[in-house]
Amino acid sequence: MKEDSAAYRITDLDTAERPRERLAALGSQSLSNAELLAIILRVGVVGENAVQVGQRLLADCGGLTGLNRLSYQELCEEHGIGPAKAAQIKAAIELAHRFSLETPDARPKVHSPGDAAALVQHEMSAMEQEELWVLLLDTRNQVISIEHIYRGSLNQAQMRVAELFKAAIKRSAASVIVVHNHPSGATRSM
Repeated sequence: MKEDSAAYRITDLDTAERPRERLAALGSQSLSNAELLAIILRVGVVGENAVQVGQRLLADCGGLTGLNRLSYQELCEEHGIGPAKAAQIKAAIELAHRFSLETPDARPKVHSPGDAAALVQHEMSAMEQEELWVLLLDTRNQVISIEHIYRGSLNQAQMRVAELFKAAIKRSAASVIVVHNHPSGATRSM
């Protein structure tokens, strides 16, 4: 019998209740964010299994968005997370972001300000300095590329207007969407 259910090990769980086994049997969508994070972490620390470490990390950071905002170094400093686990988490977040930008047959299309925001909000919301980017579109509003034009300070990003159009001319873009963040995490298209 378990002495303390708050400090159980993953191996103490019934096989059908373990995150990896549940993922295999039911699919990744059936797992909580903490359980998915536990699979990436693989092991916990003394007194906390990997799921509990994931729960604590998400609670301390403010969820997935907060976890994304942490720098690699800040993540390394979290209890139970060292350089290897921090790298695994950052790699998983980046893969998820890159996957969200891919489509099987075509590049992402922009039909509305919301579409443009969806393309950059994940990455821009984690930034601590203001940045100015341009989305370069072809004649069918498909994204050719997302160019990082300028990195400013905490509360401003000033640049020459010519820099906005340099990449667009070089890549023969039919349209340009300028996006700019605020360190608070808010993004908007202009």
